[in-house]
Amino acid sequence: MASESRDRFDLLVVGGGPAGLAAAACAAERGALVAIADDNFRLGGQIWRAGSGGENPEVAPWVARLQQRNVTFFCGTRVFDQPERGVLLAEETDDTRELRYEKLVLATGARERFLPFPGWTLPNVIGAGGLQALVKSGLPISGKRVVVAGTGPLLLAVAACLRKHGANILMICEQASAVSLARFAAALGRYPGKILQALQLKRELAAVPFFTSCWPVAAHGDNALESVRISRGGKLQTMACDYLACGFHLVPNTELASLLDCQMEDGYVSVDELQRTSVPGVFCAGEPTSIGGLELSLVEGQIAGLAASGRAGDAQKLIRQRRKFQRFARAIETTFRLRPELQSLASPETIVCRCEDVPHARLQPYATWRAAKLQTRCGMGPCQARVCGPATQFLFKWSPDSVRPPIFPVRVQSLAVMAGFSEPIHQEISGGH
Repeated sequence: MASESRDRFDLLVVGGGPAGLAAAACAAERGALVAIADDNFRLGGQIWRAGSGGENPEVAPWVARLQQRNVTFFCGTRVFDQPERGVLLAEETDDTRELRYEKLVLATGARERFLPFPGWTLPNVIGAGGLQALVKSGLPISGKRVVVAGTGPLLLAVAACLRKHGANILMICEQASAVSLARFAAALGRYPGKILQALQLKRELAAVPFFTSCWPVAAHGDNALESVRISRGGKLQTMACDYLACGFHLVPNTELASLLDCQMEDGYVSVDELQRTSVPGVFCAGEPTSIGGLELSLVEGQIAGLAASGRAGDAQKLIRQRRKFQRFARAIETTFRLRPELQSLASPETIVCRCEDVPHARLQPYATWRAAKLQTRCGMGPCQARVCGPATQFLFKWSPDSVRPPIFPVRVQSLAVMAGFSEPIHQEISGGH
């Protein structure tokens, strides 16, 4: 039977990745009563995702710090609504939980961007990070032929991970040009840690072909992926493969921030030097403020946790370090900007909205996202436009509409809690009347 639990904290952190862990630890160590909520059952986010063998070793020191300060963990807990100021509703396995807070840190991370092309809905055409997560969770990949394609530093990390698990990486296809990557590499001189990471990846991917100005044009197969057609330097080639791991950089998860009316700028949550949003008492850290990688997420999380716990002076000491990694984030944004040729990949029959089976041709007559939703149901399926929204923004230059609760699909009982009639409705459903 579904129930509703209530909890109150000085600081609530939503998101258990690096930014969220850093924020929770800094605040708890300054005496705040802290809770951290994450929709995964283990902390670490996508970058420190636990494998089938147990907790990621990168996470263990952070969890130990949190446990020493009696931080409350809500894992497997998905926040879906803010019914009133200072209150969030979250759904667990069989409960709905009411989380009350004085201050809030949003560290909701990012997800992969997908771009439609013929065959992208075939089985075994999968997001690069998604395939990596499946392999870490036990999907057998040894001996499988894999093409990794798209854009961004994630491609190399995914390819290295898959290769460690025995995959045969046929090639890495990066849509950015060689000139852009050369400029990016030259800028790495300011970031010794990034150079070491790059050299490590180069060793791990020795002999794996890496091509620039290269991207998938179409995937082919009857019941599952059998081959992929690649555009490489303007020439087409077809390659047989078992998996296509494909992702076109990252998109920030800003739905909760938008629901809370945080000011947005260029698709990111706007924050000041102490990671404060435009909403009093609400902070934001990590990828929702800019796609900048692990180091930036950690320092932003520390600043947010310190500022939220009343230690603005300590937070100020980290601002110079943050600026350094913000420059790196801007370099990533410039280097891996999507090229206009990718806007013409989809054919008229190519599905754009996978949830509602809406093809590209049905969307072309409309000038706005709202009009397309009203006439085609694009973006109204279970993913709530998390896949097709960023895709149509790139393809048609549509601006997304406002976010409405619940920001994730939830059970009927959770909808009833939103409406304030949880128990009577649940009894009706349970009784079959």
